[in-house]
Amino acid sequence: MAWGSLSYTPATSPCGGEGEACNSPRGSGGLVSPQCGPGEAGVLGAGKGLKVGEPELPEASPPASPPIPSRALQPGPRPGAGSLSRSQGCGGDQWRSQPSPARQSTEVIQSIRNSGVHAAGALRGSVAMSSVLYYALPALGSYVMLSIFFLRRPRLLHTPWAPAFLPRLGAHRAGSGERLEHTLEAMENSMAQRSDFLELDCQLTRDGVVVVSHDENLSRQSGVNRDVSSLNFEELPLYKEELEVYFSPGHFAHGTDRHMMSLEDVFQRFPRLPMSVEIKSVNEELINKVAGLVRHFDRNEITIWASEKSSVMRKCRAANPEMPFAFTISRGLWLVLVYYLGLLPFVHIPERFFICFLPTIINRTYFPFSRPGLNKLAAVVSKWLIMRKSLIQHLEQRGVQVIFWCLNEESDFEAAYGLGATGVITDYPTALRRYLDNHRGAAQTSEALTLSSVSLPQ
Repeated sequence: MAWGSLSYTPATSPCGGEGEACNSPRGSGGLVSPQCGPGEAGVLGAGKGLKVGEPELPEASPPASPPIPSRALQPGPRPGAGSLSRSQGCGGDQWRSQPSPARQSTEVIQSIRNSGVHAAGALRGSVAMSSVLYYALPALGSYVMLSIFFLRRPRLLHTPWAPAFLPRLGAHRAGSGERLEHTLEAMENSMAQRSDFLELDCQLTRDGVVVVSHDENLSRQSGVNRDVSSLNFEELPLYKEELEVYFSPGHFAHGTDRHMMSLEDVFQRFPRLPMSVEIKSVNEELINKVAGLVRHFDRNEITIWASEKSSVMRKCRAANPEMPFAFTISRGLWLVLVYYLGLLPFVHIPERFFICFLPTIINRTYFPFSRPGLNKLAAVVSKWLIMRKSLIQHLEQRGVQVIFWCLNEESDFEAAYGLGATGVITDYPTALRRYLDNHRGAAQTSEALTLSSVSLPQ
């Protein structure tokens, strides 16, 4: 293209391809395009004295002019816009925008507003929490005071049970530390020591006889690996000549009488002697037969249902609801829970007996777990939970008689009666009778506490 005496030669520059306008070196007669970057050169017209009509001659590229600083090409700040700041990078100078003073002021104001909103929210939460505490704390304090008041005076809310007998001295398995367990000889020995009641266990033979036996399998007692339920009553073997006392490891009981007894024979020989009958499994035939024997011998008030399992106890109560019954393990845990929640004074207790192991015998004469560490832990925890005089006294005032088992040493007798227990179950009725005779104060105190709770049945 010709323009006067000038000619235009397209050039290729770093800014683009052919036909794009680029910077021409100043002083060479060309035009400068502000769109190209620094150091980029393109030729718009050569203009070195060429006349009109002269042919264009090839010519070397003009010498490069000094690069134009990019700072000179940056547009100035707009009103209200931010300023620019430079930072050095690996690619040369880099520019970033800085907020203007007006924008900074706006951000500060917004931040203050946000802080105010958060502060207001926190203040509202604090006021709400204060309101809750204002009403909750007095209510909680009143509840605690009422709970303590009625824990000490339960008869203001409940009519205590009338005890049919005072179980101060109970013979475990009829006195298994001094004679062979559950034998007639053991029962007569316990009666000679003026035992107040017998603790018995029952099983059922194949021919439907209720037999007094702790174990279903006869290996420990008789050395015969047969179950009671697999034999008729007449086929039951004799007891061994000596049996180890379970709650006094290393001690053995002996006796001349080695015969197992039926529950019917026991009721016939001791018609007015109170007894606790423990059922260990859900055997409805056994439960119904025991309930029938109790009715037949008119022993409803002096025979106690006992079992560790609540499922068994429900069956027992259904078979004979007139018999008093003791706490099961789960009900015992419930009792301790409501005591510590402060609810015990306000709940109904249908049980008349709280028969519980004394925690101090764990890991000494009673080993419920195979690991010594677990026994030590059980001893500490159960002692802290159960051995509370306020709990024992509350139960006694409501007519629930507290009996600790199975205690065979004088220090344990002292601990049990010191807590206010009604009675103790032992393998050694002679030893417990001696203690009671020598410590009449303890016996009279427990008897007075029990008699003071006598009233009409609930």
